Amino acid sequence: MAPQNPDAQNPDARNPAAQGGARRTTQIFFASTLYGAATLAAALDSDCFGPADRRLLLVGNNAANPETTPALDTMPGFERLRERFDGVLSWNEAISPFHPGGWSPRSDDIPLWERYLRLLWDLGDDSVRLAVESIQVNPALALAQIFTGAPVDVYADGLMSYGPTRSKIDPLVGTRIDRLLHLDLVPGLTPLLLTEFGVAPEIVPTDAFTKVLAELSDAHPQLAVPDGRPALLLGQYMSALDILTAEEEERLHIRMLKGALELGHTRVVFKPHPTAPARWSRLLEQEAEKLGAELTVLDEPVLAEVLYQRMQPALVVGCFSTALLTASALYGLPVARTGTDLLLERLTPYQNSNRVPVTIVDATVPDLQDKAAVEAQHQETPELGSLIKAVGFAMQPQIYPELRPAAESYLSRRLTAHTWRYFKRRRLTSLALPGAIPSQLGFIPRNATVRRVARRARAFKRAALG
Repeated sequence: MAPQNPDAQNPDARNPAAQGGARRTTQIFFASTLYGAATLAAALDSDCFGPADRRLLLVGNNAANPETTPALDTMPGFERLRERFDGVLSWNEAISPFHPGGWSPRSDDIPLWERYLRLLWDLGDDSVRLAVESIQVNPALALAQIFTGAPVDVYADGLMSYGPTRSKIDPLVGTRIDRLLHLDLVPGLTPLLLTEFGVAPEIVPTDAFTKVLAELSDAHPQLAVPDGRPALLLGQYMSALDILTAEEEERLHIRMLKGALELGHTRVVFKPHPTAPARWSRLLEQEAEKLGAELTVLDEPVLAEVLYQRMQPALVVGCFSTALLTASALYGLPVARTGTDLLLERLTPYQNSNRVPVTIVDATVPDLQDKAAVEAQHQETPELGSLIKAVGFAMQPQIYPELRPAAESYLSRRLTAHTWRYFKRRRLTSLALPGAIPSQLGFIPRNATVRRVARRARAFKRAALG
């Protein structure tokens, strides 16, 4: 890890007088993943950020046990990104012994924390601008709270940007957000994130991002990958998020393997999640041996996009990984998904922030079991934008009340046996949306009074039965 004082070898950078006495400007970029850091690098290469006297990369390690999990600045390829920044800082070290994901400053302590960080990072009275990921949760939210007057840019490193903000953000933070920088992973679809504050989305150019990823690929000269364009299976470790059980996730990997074999791919590469148990790979190897498949397990922590460039896989198979969309949208590779139907059923509560990524993948990526769709790389997705607005409103109606008409319109026109998978009847009922009750009862007024009476009647019924 680089020293906390990023200008130790550049005294002039710390001296405003050396720059004509003007107040120094410092941009602080927060990242917790190599993918996020690559997104920032592409944005910088594309001049998405204005000039600054210093650009500092603040690294956070949000793993459950960061002491035993490598931070992004220790990963292979990071040095290719390092040159874009004037210094590298550690958020974990700055707030030690607290965990980045669970700590936020008490309101009374915010001035003390800002003074402490300005001293630790040699910021002085610099004019600070922040660029963070996942502003609605810590550590990004904590950083924005500490630097109270700093303008904020938010960048998205995945599909969640297309969904609603997962919780209400303090206006003291939300009104300081200028832009949402995102990759064009779903062409034509506009992100919903932070629109409640009028934040404008801005696309990070695709060619700039793929150029950065090519740099990361070059940083792995010894990476051994099979020849002959094998199929690539992507693991996600969803059992760690309590979405699936470990046994269900193992069966999901086997479904991926069998589906690839049924499509004629006898050579398969499995990229497990970096923190997934090693036994999963062994079980998959045993199954591959039974089925007569040639399986390679890549244990090295490397971005899937690096494998796309090095392997040019004939097919990329996953559940709802963002990497499926980067394969399709950025590299033009064939993709297939499996398991999304189970996840759409399992995700709880309905507001679970993974719901929109799962919905997007289910609606746009061909099902692995549908051979014709996979071969044609075609998935019928009528009115994707309207679908996401309807799901977004159902997830966060209090944050996006203006989306109710769009949700009602979509549900009244497009609610079919297939699209029901994206909604829950109980959720639609609680929001008095189309589909909540049988059509023959549609004459009942949809208002708060009726819902209140219905809830009271159900409560009396439960009490009587109890």
